[in-house]
Amino acid sequence: MLQPGETMPAFTVEDQAGDEVSSDSLLGGGPLVIFFYPADNTPGCTAQACGFRDQHEDFLDAGARVVGVSGDSVESHAAFVQERRLPYTLLADEGNHLRKSFGVPRGLLGLAPGRVTFVFDDAGVVRAVTNSSLNPLKHVHEALNVVRELKAASS
Repeated sequence: MLQPGETMPAFTVEDQAGDEVSSDSLLGGGPLVIFFYPADNTPGCTAQACGFRDQHEDFLDAGARVVGVSGDSVESHAAFVQERRLPYTLLADEGNHLRKSFGVPRGLLGLAPGRVTFVFDDAGVVRAVTNSSLNPLKHVHEALNVVRELKAASS
């Protein structure tokens, strides 16, 4: 799994609208939070996604961008975004190639994809990692604290 000090791998995948999103297009505008979650519309994942939604203005105020990733399809992500009013991008990692390139381990006894959040600086260097399958809101709070610290350090 990527660790603090390592660089985000290059990638190109589709978002919930079917548009291609590359790693390069996500970098350079301040901190970047990428959270990997097991699946759309499951209880823990919905809580996590809505937690990032509910704190989205705080992430924006800290200059950060939030992106979610799961192995669900573009269509599943589009429905999830609409149903839950998610204001950020979801990336469709069908085949789990992105998950593998980030080294995200399986969670919950190896039965489900893992839940890991990475915070990158604007150069694409990992500044923090949260790995917790059972506490989805921990990811939101820890990521927000880190992006606030990054903002304070750059002021």
